[in-house]
Amino acid sequence: MTLSKILVPVAGLALLVIGWRSYGLAGVVGVAGGIMMFLLLHFTRTMTVLRRAGNRPMGYVDSAVMLNAKLKPRMTLLHVIAMTRAIGAAQTPEGVQPEVFRWTDNSDSYVDATFHEGKLREWKLTRPVQVEEEAAAVPAAAEPGGMATGVAPDGR
Repeated sequence: MTLSKILVPVAGLALLVIGWRSYGLAGVVGVAGGIMMFLLLHFTRTMTVLRRAGNRPMGYVDSAVMLNAKLKPRMTLLHVIAMTRAIGAAQTPEGVQPEVFRWTDNSDSYVDATFHEGKLREWKLTRPVQVEEEAAAVPAAAEPGGMATGVAPDGR
């Protein structure tokens, strides 16, 4: 259990006590209204992110390379889902920590993200090996007099 799971409710109770001591019942109602507004805003954001993610295929992302570039340590799973607009495909059984989710793009590149207690710990981009295309591209780039060598066609 993390400290924030204890500290946030204690802070809410402390605000309620301060509201009571400062303004009586009106202070408690004001503080309770502020706490309720915060909870409703968080709930609305969560539902909006999940509704958008529900409209796309599970584990799909437009570009795995761009996702890899945007990820940062300690991001929440909800933030990553909001960035990708898709729920990641689970790679680990449900309820097992750490959780691993995969997002794949059209080129079969994928990002495996490892979350521990909802926070991003590490991620890895994997790109498919394209042996046939690489073998075909090497002879074309090595033709004499071509622009790929860095020499102008007229020899200068």
